Parts: sequence; C-alpha cells; structure tokens
Amino acid sequence: MIEFANVTKQYTPDATALRGISLTINKGELVYLAGPSGAGKSTLLKMIAAMERPTSGKVTVNGTDIGRLKSAGIPFLRRNLGLIFQQQRLLTDRSVLANVMMPMLVTGLPRAQAEERARAALDKVGLLDRASAAPLALSGGEQQRVSIARAIVNRPQIILADEPTANLDRASANKVFDALRAFNKVGVTCLISTHDEQVLDGASRVIHLKQGSLDDSVQGASA
Repeated sequence: MIEFANVTKQYTPDATALRGISLTINKGELVYLAGPSGAGKSTLLKMIAAMERPTSGKVTVNGTDIGRLKSAGIPFLRRNLGLIFQQQRLLTDRSVLANVMMPMLVTGLPRAQAEERARAALDKVGLLDRASAAPLALSGGEQQRVSIARAIVNRPQIILADEPTANLDRASANKVFDALRAFNKVGVTCLISTHDEQVLDGASRVIHLKQGSLDDSVQGASA
C-alpha cells in the first residue's frame, strides 16, 4: 500500500531530512515511527500525503507515484487518507460536530448525511455526548480524539498520525491510541509517529529513524 524506494529529501545542501529510505507498509498494518526529534518522522509522513516531494527516489501510495502526482490529483489522493498532524487545529468558532462535518461538506456531501456520519465518528472515539460543545471546552485529550474523528469521517484507507499524544497525560494518551487501534482492527492501515516508549514496547512493528536514515541498530528486533 505504501512503498519508499531509496528516498532522499534534501531541503538545502546542509539540511537533509531523509537519506536513502527504503521500506514497505502493507494494507491493514499498524506501524509506529520512532526516533528523536529531527529524525525525519514528520517528513516521511508528509511525503505519503504529498505535502512534501522526494528529492530523489520514489514514494508510491496505492499505486500512485507521489513525485509525479500533479496538483489536481492531490485532493483525490487525500480522500483516502486520514491526516492527524500537530499543526492542524480545531476551529474554535464552531462546535465539535461542525468541525467533524467539515471534510464531508467540502466534498459536497449533503448536510444531513454529513451530520449522521460525523455523529457516528464521534461515537467511535467516545465523544458523541460532546458534539454540541465548543472545542475550547474540551480537554487536550478530548480535542485530539475529535481530530481523530475528523480524520476518519471520510472512511480513509490510511491514517497518518504525527505525535498524536504529544503533551497529553497517560490516561488521555491511552484513549487516543485505543481509538487508533480500533480503526486498525477494522482494516485501516495506520502509520503513527510517537515518542511514547510504553506504546512502542507492545508494538508489533516499529520503524526506527535516526538522522534521516533507518536505524539499523534496532531494526532487526522490531521492524
């Protein structure tokens, strides 16, 4: 479903985010990206979403060559992706329900259908009772779960989550990871970057990055 073939991403001669990355992620996998800040985790996720393009090598997502994808094709690619990035915040001038409905309204889904699906998504992350609340009335963990509901409301094939539990307490973090695992169990491919060692200890597959490269010192045991 996702393949990196000798991918390098270089921003400037002195700033290389990824170096010769080759990996394959199969349909239905739950994969964690681990590594220190600056290791290239966010860049790798952004390449899958065509937010960044490779300097060299090839990134393929569902048969699409990201490096050759034209701008007009990006919205079609992202309809199959659920994106949970730290810089994507909830809109504070509208309700939780309205935030989750937004991706469907943008694609032209009738409002009644959008509301039905948004309520179902909120129910899946345990927040249907907060549908009418303002985002700022929610805790940090609850806001992140709303972001997950918004990311999955269009029924994506792939979820990309960049540090989804950053700055959350343990209880809130567990609920976020539980929600992501629940979607994976019904067949959604999930790729999650995290520093959370407790999660990594129980993970079936972890890809470790270090200074933009696969960290071979730990790949054999967990990747």
